[in-house]
Amino acid sequence: MRWLDYSQRMDINQVLSDELKVQKWQVDAAVKLIDEGNTIPFIARYRKEVTGALNDEVLRNLFERLTYLRGLEERKEAVLASIEEQGKLTDELKAKIVAAQTLVAVEDLYRPYKPKRKTRASIAKEKGLEPLANIIYLQMTTKPLEEEAEAYVDEEKGVATVAEALAGAGDILAEAISDEADYRTRIRALTEKEGSVVSQAKDEGAQSVYEMYYQFSETVKKIAGHRVLALNRGEAEKFLTVKIEAPVDKILSYLEKEIIRRDNAHTNDFLKNVIKDSYDRLIAPSIEREIRTALTEKAEEGAISVFGKNLKQLLMQPPITGKVVLGWDPAFRTGCKLAVVDETGKVLDTKVIFPTAPQNKVAEAKAELKKLITKYHVSLISVGNGTASRESEQVIVDFIKESKLPISYVIVNEAGASVYSASKLATEEFPNFDVGQRSAASIARRLQDPLAELVKIDPKSIGVGQYQHDMNQKKLDEALGGVVEDCVNSVGVDLNTASASLLSYISGITKVIAKNIVEYRENNGAFKERKELLKVAKLGPKAYEQCAGFLRIRDGKNPLDATSVHPESYAAAKALLEKTGQTLSDVGHAKLAMPKSGSKEMKALAAELGVGEMTLSDIAKELEKPSRDPRADMPAPILRSDVMNMEDLKPGMRLKGTVRNVIDFGVFVDIGVHQDGLVHISKITDRYIKHPLEAVSVGDIVEVEVLSVDLAKKRIQLTMRF
Repeated sequence: MRWLDYSQRMDINQVLSDELKVQKWQVDAAVKLIDEGNTIPFIARYRKEVTGALNDEVLRNLFERLTYLRGLEERKEAVLASIEEQGKLTDELKAKIVAAQTLVAVEDLYRPYKPKRKTRASIAKEKGLEPLANIIYLQMTTKPLEEEAEAYVDEEKGVATVAEALAGAGDILAEAISDEADYRTRIRALTEKEGSVVSQAKDEGAQSVYEMYYQFSETVKKIAGHRVLALNRGEAEKFLTVKIEAPVDKILSYLEKEIIRRDNAHTNDFLKNVIKDSYDRLIAPSIEREIRTALTEKAEEGAISVFGKNLKQLLMQPPITGKVVLGWDPAFRTGCKLAVVDETGKVLDTKVIFPTAPQNKVAEAKAELKKLITKYHVSLISVGNGTASRESEQVIVDFIKESKLPISYVIVNEAGASVYSASKLATEEFPNFDVGQRSAASIARRLQDPLAELVKIDPKSIGVGQYQHDMNQKKLDEALGGVVEDCVNSVGVDLNTASASLLSYISGITKVIAKNIVEYRENNGAFKERKELLKVAKLGPKAYEQCAGFLRIRDGKNPLDATSVHPESYAAAKALLEKTGQTLSDVGHAKLAMPKSGSKEMKALAAELGVGEMTLSDIAKELEKPSRDPRADMPAPILRSDVMNMEDLKPGMRLKGTVRNVIDFGVFVDIGVHQDGLVHISKITDRYIKHPLEAVSVGDIVEVEVLSVDLAKKRIQLTMRF
């Protein structure tokens, strides 16, 4: 039986419309498409008319809230059923549960009826003390409570004394107070408004990164998310004790006002003690847990959002195409691993050289370097920024000066390269290479095509987050997976060269199907047309519909297969070409004088071709300039040919750098000295910003000025305000 009839159910789509500030019909359409099994990238790209062009970010927010609100309605059903089974469901209670807007509100209302393990109150009830508790609660007795309690002394029931009877009655009342939803709602609100998060050191003398939190207090309503996550970590690592300090006097005063409704000398003091016990023992710990959980969830949401934006910027860095790249994985004892990679990403050669300590075979290393660069016409060196990077960079700079070869180098963030090189995926890709050779190849490739290479690595290991290992891992994985999926689909992939890792992020393609595509390619040669995908095992019509538009086939049978025009729109694309006297051979350089968007002519043409105006506009763009890479608008990496050390930095120096990470309180900028400098949020721009992402993103090329340099602590303070 369903406990909520249609008229009582929350209009989830209306709630989503209000929250997301989009039209109700757009939400209705998006929810219907999601329920039909369509992916977010497919809906955002190929169902624009249906949803009114909701973008992937709005659609993902919609999906997340849709999931929560549907879960809320299911929980209401379960709670109502449970209370009804107990025979305790009143119309008033049902109305409150139906009207609840959050899971916390539902659980507050359910609390008195939730099956409990044995408690002090339940034991007291078993001893027959509930009537005594009721007498005290009504506050109408004219006798001292000790006299009232005498009638409940019964050794057979386990009540040996008057004191035990009164204690048991107090336990029953304390639990009843703590279970009252209205009280909990008010106390929670008071604590959130006036309470503080307080932390202290477990050992004042212990050195740690948490020293600023050894004597710390900040109001619940103002505390920043990154502080919440730092406090959580400090507590988990046993450096801190953290608690919520609530406005206890105000809370107790509120409870006394609500519960002590008569001035009765026999019950007043007893009830005050019960109220304090109820708050201290039952309510306060529970409310503190709830508030800290809520603060953590909010902080995680903020951190995940920042992580996602950083990840997107990193993945969407422009590829450096048409160059042979030498990847350099620096190291000391085991030597620097080199891998030469051609324009397509194929590894041509690998070497190990020992220019760094303890071997210091610099001349020999330079000779090997010259051989590789000359033999394979290398024009760019990609150097990982890990251990021995600084020493390796000095060798490269000296080599460039001595050889006078037309070569540049780029310092590449190698975060995750070691994770990838030791993975099963890397072993399958390079079965004859050791981890160092794989890492060098990855470092070269992530310069040639960052997106294609970085999708092979767990997003959490890429190094653009904050406190990522302390968060809800399921939420983090889902959010970051969504970011990668959106990036891969917005760029599209070459069906005949893409790895299984890259293919698995394409709309509608699972990891199993991705492997099957690669296997089919290996057994049957390159795909000649998109519809050949239907021959791949486990790739049915629905998956084909979702993925086809994002997969490109260069030099195939049909020129439209090299564009992002979806096969469902091929007829419209051909008809558009024919109307202008052109054919499929003109795809990529077609000349289309399209009517103005929204004009009568555009509407008429769209109707004639049987597509929507937005779809028609997208088709026209693809016929004229197919598969334009959105990464082309991003700033290119800084190519270097000289080295600078931290010791060279002086306050007042101005430099160009690359934003490597954006966090709540500032940004870290790579200025080429192997120690990223920090631009505090107050030094980013002259205007007020709540978060650095309002002004800068990962990958941005920015001009900075050195404020201070601390060589001992390896800290560089920078400003972008000058």
